[in-house]
Amino acid sequence: MAVKTDQRGNSRVIFERGIPAQMMGIDGTWRRECTMEDVSESGAKLTIDGSVEGLHLKEFFLVLSSTGLAYRRCELAWVNGDQIGVNFLKPGDKKKKARSTSVGA
Repeated sequence: MAVKTDQRGNSRVIFERGIPAQMMGIDGTWRRECTMEDVSESGAKLTIDGSVEGLHLKEFFLVLSSTGLAYRRCELAWVNGDQIGVNFLKPGDKKKKARSTSVGA
């Protein structure tokens, strides 16, 4: 395990072998095994097992425990082959975005 600082100034923990996890649709209609390669306070890099074609990746859960008690709500940041970058959403993020876009209209 190594710690580096990313372009945004966040400390990023890089896992030597990755951490097994699962991605799950917000509505619970799909799941995919994945490996968390690195993580920071604001997001993570994941390697996905299998195809992401047809999945709604705009917003989903990253499940970090077999019981489902440890999870983060995520939004897709980037895709590069079988790897994706995700931003972690905090409670209230969607409401703030909706308000800020309607103010400028």
